[in-house]
Amino acid sequence: MAALIAGSLFTRQLLWTPITAINMTDIVSNQFKMSNASFSGLDKNGEPFYIHAATGRQEYNRPDVILLNDVSGVITRISDGKKITDDITANYGEYDRTNKTITLTDNVHVDSSNGDKIITNELVIRL
Repeated sequence: MAALIAGSLFTRQLLWTPITAINMTDIVSNQFKMSNASFSGLDKNGEPFYIHAATGRQEYNRPDVILLNDVSGVITRISDGKKITDDITANYGEYDRTNKTITLTDNVHVDSSNGDKIITNELVIRL
């Protein structure tokens, strides 16, 4: 009986991941990763904001910052007593939950409901 059990253990194919195949830098630097990440809330003036990213990740050494890729969003603001909605896109972003800022970089586009358009390499939004 013992020979039958031992024989079945030795004939099974075991799949092992070699230690060299594990990317330790990625494991150490990334606490978690998200797909289709969305963040929404109200800014300091009580106006709504919505941010979406294709992917997001958080690093161990910066737990209050979420790094974003392929960012889009809608920000509402008041200017001269009028409510303006900004549609925003960027290749990358950092959402700092402690400082309540979103820093967008690389190919940033802003299309405002009042007709304004902005194209820049960096935009900091204070929520």
